[in-house]
Amino acid sequence: MSRVSLKSAREIEAMRRAGALVAETFRVLDPFVKPGVTLAELDRIAEEHIRKAGATPAYLGYGPRNNPFPATICASVNEVICHGIPDGRELKEGDIIGVDIGVLMDGVYGDACYTYTVGRVTPEIQALVDTTREALTAGLGVVRPNARTGDIGHAIQTLAEGRGYGVVREYTGHGIGKRLHEEPTIYHHGARYTGLKLQPGMVFTIEPMINLGRPETRLLDDRWTVITADKLPSAQFEHTLVVTPRGHEILTL
Repeated sequence: MSRVSLKSAREIEAMRRAGALVAETFRVLDPFVKPGVTLAELDRIAEEHIRKAGATPAYLGYGPRNNPFPATICASVNEVICHGIPDGRELKEGDIIGVDIGVLMDGVYGDACYTYTVGRVTPEIQALVDTTREALTAGLGVVRPNARTGDIGHAIQTLAEGRGYGVVREYTGHGIGKRLHEEPTIYHHGARYTGLKLQPGMVFTIEPMINLGRPETRLLDDRWTVITADKLPSAQFEHTLVVTPRGHEILTL
């Protein structure tokens, strides 16, 4: 537990700026997420914007030396849960795409994910996306001093499973600061009153991945792309937040 660092006011202010750049990059991408655009084009637009702001893409080159992540954004379409690698694939009407953006700015990280609908989607898919967004809101809603990490997972799991969806277990939220992944681990399932007690100054992500079908996952041969085992669609939303004396502040709005 001692490994969880509490951030200083100066660090939180720097993370606020990094988070604002992440949010701004989503706004820049918004008009381009439509049928016919390639994932590689979205990646190029995001990288250009991040670098122009004087920051570095957090994911580009991240990971093991023999298999670093090769792009600026994660672009996860339909049955891809997370860590999708942008390529020449074109988006088409009815797709959903989870875009995950991380930046390193002034020595600290910002990290968030947003699932876009491409053109018109079916009511079933829209309900999945809406529920995933609501699951993130439910998780955020319990974050305050003396709450516990299990409360976050319980709120997300109760909402999503209550509507018949699968909650991914293997991929989690995480502490963030001078490193992209720090303690604590934030599970998106769990029991109330369990886990680490939250304190002001803790900074972490909540990023539920909710599947239309079963919760099980499969890692593809590229050792990055994670898909649903049943090949049904998955959605994800994520924010970086700081625990404050009275509750929390989202740093990636």
